[in-house]
Amino acid sequence: MAEGEDMQTFTSIMDALVRISTSMKNMEKELLCPVCQEMYKQPLVLPCTHNVCQACAREVLGQQGYIGHGGDPSSEPTSPASTPSTRSPRLSRRTLPKPDRLDRLLKSGFGTYPGRKRGALHPQVIMFPCPACQGDVELGERGLAGLFRNLTLERVVERYRQSVSVGGAILCQLCKPPPLEATKGCTECRATFCNECFKLFHPWGTQKAQHEPTLPTLSFRPKGLMCPDHKEEVTHYCKTCQRLVCQLCRVRRTHSGHKITPVLSAYQALKDKLTKSLTYILGNQDTVQTQICELEEAVRHTEVSGQQAKEEVSQLVRGLGAVLEEKRASLLQAIEECQQERLARLSAQIQEHRSLLDGSGLVGYAQEVLKETDQPCFVQAAKQLHNRIARATEALQTFRPAASSSFRHCQLDVGREMKLLTELNFLRVPEAPVIDTQRTFAYDQIFLCWRLPPHSPPAWHYTVEFRRTDVPAQPGPTRWQRREEVRGTSALLENPDTGSVYVLRVRGCNKAGYGEYSEDVHLHTPPAPVLHFFLDGRWGASRERLAISKDQRAVRSVPGLPLLLAADRLLTGCHLSVDVVLGDVAVTQGRSYWACAVDPASYLVKVGVGLESKLQESFQGAPDVISPRYDPDSGHDSGAEDATVEASPPFAFLTIGMGKILLGSGANSNAGLTGRDGPTAGCTVPLPPRLGICLDYERGRVSFLDAVSFRGLLECPLDCSGPVCPAFCFIGGGAVQLQEPVGTKPERKVTIGGFAKLD
Repeated sequence: MAEGEDMQTFTSIMDALVRISTSMKNMEKELLCPVCQEMYKQPLVLPCTHNVCQACAREVLGQQGYIGHGGDPSSEPTSPASTPSTRSPRLSRRTLPKPDRLDRLLKSGFGTYPGRKRGALHPQVIMFPCPACQGDVELGERGLAGLFRNLTLERVVERYRQSVSVGGAILCQLCKPPPLEATKGCTECRATFCNECFKLFHPWGTQKAQHEPTLPTLSFRPKGLMCPDHKEEVTHYCKTCQRLVCQLCRVRRTHSGHKITPVLSAYQALKDKLTKSLTYILGNQDTVQTQICELEEAVRHTEVSGQQAKEEVSQLVRGLGAVLEEKRASLLQAIEECQQERLARLSAQIQEHRSLLDGSGLVGYAQEVLKETDQPCFVQAAKQLHNRIARATEALQTFRPAASSSFRHCQLDVGREMKLLTELNFLRVPEAPVIDTQRTFAYDQIFLCWRLPPHSPPAWHYTVEFRRTDVPAQPGPTRWQRREEVRGTSALLENPDTGSVYVLRVRGCNKAGYGEYSEDVHLHTPPAPVLHFFLDGRWGASRERLAISKDQRAVRSVPGLPLLLAADRLLTGCHLSVDVVLGDVAVTQGRSYWACAVDPASYLVKVGVGLESKLQESFQGAPDVISPRYDPDSGHDSGAEDATVEASPPFAFLTIGMGKILLGSGANSNAGLTGRDGPTAGCTVPLPPRLGICLDYERGRVSFLDAVSFRGLLECPLDCSGPVCPAFCFIGGGAVQLQEPVGTKPERKVTIGGFAKLD
């Protein structure tokens, strides 16, 4: 039983040692210098927080052309091992010249001395190429002398060396070759010694005899971290510069106004953060292992996908080569046929010309025919011969090769093809689309329009995502509603919720995959269901002054001769009528919304609603709103008139003129159609691109809005005791355009004038 327990204990100890050894071995890559790929020796902390050996840093600066900027950041005395003058014990007894402390203080900024300029006009800025982050970091004027040594990293390296016995025994640095194993170390001399060399370099009766020996080591560190500028112990941490500072640094103007804390506070805060982060990582080892498995699977998938991509590219290039080879064969065949045809024609021409030579068949035959004396026989034989001789003579006189020897018509223009082949590259995903804010809007439905940037790869289809922003956020990632495979560059989102804010975005897709999302666009939906109607010109519209478009969605007031005559008689009084256009739909319940655009050049336009019965009464005879003889009050203080003052007005209008909106005070500013409001002290606001009207029939309220931002302009009461109609009033020139519905227009029931029909 005891033997089993001992064996189990031994096994546990061995497992722990294996884990420690594995952990230390895995940690080795964190202790390697990125320059020499060996363990750090006197590492320096660069401004980018990476580390590099001091000797390596000096070598890198030397390669960059910086000479004399590789000073030792530590303030320790020079070691005997690196100083040839101390090889001899006799020379070691001499007092080594020390740097002038006054000179160091003056160079640090305290005072001046003869021959030194206070603040050079163009100080040299030393740039160090960091091998870890591949970026250039600024070291300042002092170079490496202005950097801190990473003493913590040195201690970790030393513990690691001791745990895994890296490098074997430590040898004496002062022995003649071959050196003996070191038995002692001296922190003051920063060297390792054997027994004989230690006695030799620390003779009795000298100051060095007071040095206390330590265990041999390869790294001699200062007792504390010293400021590289003032050689004082650092006591504070500057959060602004993220740098340790001493008391002298703290009072310099370099750190004036900076947030400086004691080192103890910075130490505790950073240690707590590091401990918390490390605890989180150690507590989520399962997650780390899962992610490692996912990454390994991604590596395998990348290898397979890369091989498939190579095969696809090779196949496509081979296909291009096959097409080019087939095309080459066909072009060469065409050239060969053309060449044979020309050769045949030239050969025939050569034979024909050879027959004209003296002694040839045709000439000899002609000479023999000329010897014939029988006239009838001569005529019979010479007729055909003469035709041949005539053709030959003509060919001789107008000589021209039967075929051209040039093949310029067979030249190929492959400039475009070569450019295409040169630009042949992998297909890129589409760039982020650009939302067309001028054409994107929300009305009865949401219409989203976009376009691709000019040099973007084409997209086969798009994905539109949208969500409401005015709903409570659900735990977890943001959920978007998605519409896949949208063709074209526009999309229609049907049945949006009223009085909501939607955020939309879109991205393109092609064979290479999905591209980046466009910028989010926020759209406000109308506060109530949209009312679809047309303009009805049968009531109150003067055909001479009002022109309604064919689609009955726009109206323009054209002032003619009557208005000019009225303006001429304005001082003596005139009758100036109000032209009114109504909508062909009356509202009897619920909430309704519609929008319109008013021409900024309009002289005077009123947009609003009114009771159908009251509007029809106004059509019968419009009052004189300009004449000074017009007085809506009879002068009798009757109770009926008092009652009408307290009741809700039958009309509610917003007055627009010359690109401005008149906002009066109280209900009087909306008494409306017949000018009963009179001159009231009000303010004006700029006319927005579109105006929105929201009617709440049950509450008897009308709201006028900016249809672009849905900012409220005016709200007023309305008598809703009967059907209420949209109305538009014109005095002088003006134009109104109803907002086009996005979706399909439903059938509408017309109730104005007591008639009911379906369009």
